[in-house]
Amino acid sequence: MSAEALLQQLEWTVLRRLDGLLQGDHKTLFRGSGVDLADLREYQAHDDVRHIDWNVTARMQSPYVREHQEDREISAWFLLDLTGSMDFGSGNFSKRHMMMQFVGVMAKLLMKRGNRIGALLLNPAEHDGFQCIPPRMGRRHLLHLLHVLDTSSPIQQTHQTDLNEWMARANGLIKRRSSVFVVSDFMGQFNWAAELSALGRRHDTVAARLFDPAEMNLPKAGLMLLQDSETSEQLLLDTANAKFRNRYAELVEERERQLASCFAQAGVDALELSTQEDMANAMMRFSELRKRRVWRA
Repeated sequence: MSAEALLQQLEWTVLRRLDGLLQGDHKTLFRGSGVDLADLREYQAHDDVRHIDWNVTARMQSPYVREHQEDREISAWFLLDLTGSMDFGSGNFSKRHMMMQFVGVMAKLLMKRGNRIGALLLNPAEHDGFQCIPPRMGRRHLLHLLHVLDTSSPIQQTHQTDLNEWMARANGLIKRRSSVFVVSDFMGQFNWAAELSALGRRHDTVAARLFDPAEMNLPKAGLMLLQDSETSEQLLLDTANAKFRNRYAELVEERERQLASCFAQAGVDALELSTQEDMANAMMRFSELRKRRVWRA
């Protein structure tokens, strides 16, 4: 499906339904509180103490103040994972396709509010592993981004994906306070919590974690040749073996605990996106997630 066809499909299905379900009020998808996003900087002697952000001050052990901006001045950045594991899908859609749906819907809603959208792609096909698409407005810009996501071909890697370097690059790239969506299956090493936390301190950050149900529950299909989608390493395994199945379930459970712990430590909202979930339903869950954050604040 072309980028144009996908965007039209999202406009006629997901976005129309979402507009009705939210009754035109999309603010909860971004902040929900009605308070403008702001730049954070260290407190100076002339600053009004009413502008001190006490939560950030407590975390940083130094006073920080917020400088409020108009909604239209806020850019939205998508950190998008294009490594090999994102092409996996046991049903009709891969994780990459669900990522494209999420980006298409969120970008349309953001641009409707006057926000520019940009992207930092974790793309092993690029020379240094990254691809930056600067923030801009307009349908043509969004179609270009979706086209890049659709046509970028994954290459074989010799090592696990390093999400830490990707997030560190984003921390250096995104200077002003923004909305940041980190969209990945978060496969690889758990070495990125500190960089995600740094993003969360400065920006309104959401981790959109993509997964396929088959990754959680191993099919009972006897002997299977399993291949690592990023390193291409292959193993012949008996998926009907009870001991192996129990060990696999333990590893999945441990990984889920680690992910939840990393997201909690970073202080960011985490949205789980299944390859078999309706995108409009997922966005409604996202709206409820954002509302709960407002009540916690």
